[in-house]
Amino acid sequence: MDLVVSVFLPLSLGIIMLSLGLGLTVADFGRIIRQPRAVIAGLFAQVVLLPVTVYGFVIAFGVSCELAFGFMLLAASPGGVTSNILTKLVGGTLALSISLTGLISLLSVITVPLLVVFWAGLFLNAGDVTVSVTSLALKMFAITAVPVALGMTLRATASALAARIEPVLSVIAAVLFVVIVVGAVAASWDVLVANWSTLAPMTALMVLSLLALGWIIARLIGLPVADRAAIGMETGIQNSTVAITLAGILHAGPEALPVIALPAAMYGILMYLGALPGGYMMYRAAKAAA
Repeated sequence: MDLVVSVFLPLSLGIIMLSLGLGLTVADFGRIIRQPRAVIAGLFAQVVLLPVTVYGFVIAFGVSCELAFGFMLLAASPGGVTSNILTKLVGGTLALSISLTGLISLLSVITVPLLVVFWAGLFLNAGDVTVSVTSLALKMFAITAVPVALGMTLRATASALAARIEPVLSVIAAVLFVVIVVGAVAASWDVLVANWSTLAPMTALMVLSLLALGWIIARLIGLPVADRAAIGMETGIQNSTVAITLAGILHAGPEALPVIALPAAMYGILMYLGALPGGYMMYRAAKAAA
């Protein structure tokens, strides 16, 4: 377990974030200036409203403190890389999706440590986990911001090489994601079985609610249908690998680690199932608006 926590999880997340960086350019961040309303709406939905919504779910369903903290780790994590692919499939604004994924992933170096400290103080006992904001920020920087920056630099300076390795790295990242999610579920199988009647409906409803949340916020401020789909996918599709890796970094005891990683693992599976009906509705709306 120590080798998995200290080496495999951070290394896997680093590879996944490197894959993200290879798909980004400086021009993607320039859209923040050209599309400020859409970017601000996406940031507000994911950084502010998403954690508030998830907190409402953990309180309403009355899950244990360890599971509640696991869900809040997920809520603190940035959006998933696959949100870009799903946004394209449903007819959303791909450029906006890519910009939000990159921006929020970089901002997570600041937002994640602060949120993790807050939620740990709310849900965990003082002796369960010790969180240093500075230490966690440095680790987040090393395993998220640095690989993204390396990927962007490689694409800018050696575009031909980046084009060759990006498809391969994307496949490796997808495989690592599956391994991490399945491993987290297997490690806490007994907890999953014991809490299935609560966790399954809670997680499924959460996925659909977060997909709808991004869409509704974008609609309220008058954004076009394609932008609504992009923000909806960015809000609903989370980077479960970040949350599971955070569970490993915090390492809240040999028994607590699988428990606090379980919500992210379940969400990592169910978010794609939830994306089917949610994405289909977005696709229909985008086709109608075209």
